[in-house]
Amino acid sequence: MARLGDGKPFLTLVATILSARVRDEVTETVVPEVMRRWPDAESLARARPGQVEKVIKRIGLYRVKSVRLVEVAKKIVEDFGGQVPQELDDLVKLPGVGRKTAGCVVVYAFGGDALPVDTHVHRISNRLGWVDTKTPEKTEQALLQIVPRSWWSRVNDLLVFHGKTICRPQNPQCQICPVAGDCPIPNKK
Repeated sequence: MARLGDGKPFLTLVATILSARVRDEVTETVVPEVMRRWPDAESLARARPGQVEKVIKRIGLYRVKSVRLVEVAKKIVEDFGGQVPQELDDLVKLPGVGRKTAGCVVVYAFGGDALPVDTHVHRISNRLGWVDTKTPEKTEQALLQIVPRSWWSRVNDLLVFHGKTICRPQNPQCQICPVAGDCPIPNKK
């Protein structure tokens, strides 16, 4: 799955909801089957959570997410005429959709300006000393103040990649890190 949906709003929204706390490899195998069965909000709104649950069973929190997907689809149909809203403020009105998911939809589905902050972005920005925050929400607010708007949509991709490949939660690969010289982490290897 390239960039959570490559400009397809409903696919991007579904993929982002399913990807929370799940390895990308698992999400990438489940999302195509969900989209094959329910390609739009109208069809997913008519599904029963139990039907969705059977399809997404390999995803973490699949029971909660199956209910959430149907609720989100119903809200999109009822309040937005079946179209995923483009504005972050409208997206966060969807059941269970937070700022990170909404930001991903704005950036990856609509090419808009948002700065989605997941655990990687939160961890890396704090490790590098860009921010000193305790939650992803606070990190987003702090980054919005210091990152030029033209870079907002790229920060997630760059820091997620860096966090998965080099600056991992345990055993960061400081010896091969391209920004190690500017990193305040003590005792780099």
